[in-house]
Amino acid sequence: MTRHLTRPSRRRFLRETGGFAALAATIGAPRHLFAAQTPALRIRAVDAYPIYINQRSDGLLDAPTFSGDDDPRRWRFGGPFEQLPSAIIAIIKTDQGVTGFGMGAGGSVAVEIIDGHLKHLLMGANPLNVEQLWDQMYTSGVLYGRRGVFAMALSAVDNALWDIAGKHAGQPVYELLGGATRDRISIYQTGGDVAEGKARGVRHFKRSLPIGPHTSAAEMDRRVESVLAARNAMGPDGNLMTDCVSRNGTVEWAVPLAERLRPANLYFMEELLSPDNVFGYAELVQRIGGGGPGWTKVACGEHEYTEHGFDVLIRLNSAEILQPDITWCGGTTAGRRIARLVDAAGLEIIPHRGGSSWGFPIALTSPSCTMAESFPAGSTILDAMSCTVENGEVIAPTGPGFGTTLTEELVLEHRLTAA
Repeated sequence: MTRHLTRPSRRRFLRETGGFAALAATIGAPRHLFAAQTPALRIRAVDAYPIYINQRSDGLLDAPTFSGDDDPRRWRFGGPFEQLPSAIIAIIKTDQGVTGFGMGAGGSVAVEIIDGHLKHLLMGANPLNVEQLWDQMYTSGVLYGRRGVFAMALSAVDNALWDIAGKHAGQPVYELLGGATRDRISIYQTGGDVAEGKARGVRHFKRSLPIGPHTSAAEMDRRVESVLAARNAMGPDGNLMTDCVSRNGTVEWAVPLAERLRPANLYFMEELLSPDNVFGYAELVQRIGGGGPGWTKVACGEHEYTEHGFDVLIRLNSAEILQPDITWCGGTTAGRRIARLVDAAGLEIIPHRGGSSWGFPIALTSPSCTMAESFPAGSTILDAMSCTVENGEVIAPTGPGFGTTLTEELVLEHRLTAA
């Protein structure tokens, strides 16, 4: 049974007066619709900082040492601007005392993009004009930044703008996205111990499978056995998934791997190929995908950007489950547009880190989303950006904006000055 949320009194007032509906309708609408707001909010400060999230942020600038040209670690080295270790937080302040926080990535490079480029499009603007500002920022960088670090920088400021919009309305971001008919989603736990997770009510698990064509046979065997062991620990119930985070996988390598893992009854296999191998993914859907003669669903999109990139995946039938990360793909505005494309195509969206404060609004308001990704306890700042999990379910926050407990002091305390 769906539990109904307790609604704050301000929400009732806005509903009764039509004010909330007007605000929800104007997110991304032409600026003349803001004329009735007196005085309009204006952005007065835009800052961004690389942050230390956990041990993955350690040694970002340390020069690696390799044993030789064929060292297998060369295929996994991501450098200092890889998405998760290079997390950033944008802080946007308005002239009426409303402050928005937004997570992105790209480290010091993304901060430079915000400070030297995007900031100039935001200063003095009305932050409630979220989607128009997104279009202006994306368009201004389209000749050099359609993907990668630019989109990760854009994600941070876009999320901060949505945080402001929610706080200004006194409502969670998911209400601004159209509301939801549910207030919780089952999690799947990435990593951690299966038995410990089951004791906390977790029913679904994902195992990391960091292998590729250059992995030794012995290591392949060990990793495959770890997935089969996870299924044995889970029993026949619950969904089990894998994630290869592959940078150079091939179809002819991936299909035999999927065959070996068939006894694990996997719900999906994630990122078996490079994100750029969209035609290879289309072939995988036909050969191993749940919609064809296969036995598992093909998932990708964690490292894809904006609705334009996801439109390609959808049109080519390159995935059955799309996994945008809302702190990388272009932010909540991009996530909202991606979700609409996925829904229209009759596919499934399961955002990467959907149990985080940033991913959950898209997960909650997307009818096709069946699970939200969660992780075992993290660092202080990660915990401040994570939704509450109870008995294996993520609970919708009732606080305004993204409902985080972030403060400027906490961000500065975790500031990573060397990256």
